[in-house]
Amino acid sequence: MEILGLACAAVLLFGAVLSIETRISRSDRQLARVERKLDLLLEHMGLQEHDPRLREVIELLRNGKKLYAIKRYRELTGAGLKEAKEAVERLG
Repeated sequence: MEILGLACAAVLLFGAVLSIETRISRSDRQLARVERKLDLLLEHMGLQEHDPRLREVIELLRNGKKLYAIKRYRELTGAGLKEAKEAVERLG
């Protein structure tokens, strides 16, 4: 009987974790869409985002160190690889 109870608890816990991961994933996708739209608006208006933390990234780009710039961008912002690559390319 105890094993059945533990199995049920494990299944419920797994379902709860899966539900939370799904919500987080959905939120991440929504946030990425909003960021892309904001980037398009800024580009359309001819504006650039000036984050003082990105000076180092810009300097790496100027020195031809694009991969290091992407890595540093990720470290500074917590962005994913694709997002960081796109952002660094916009900076360059």
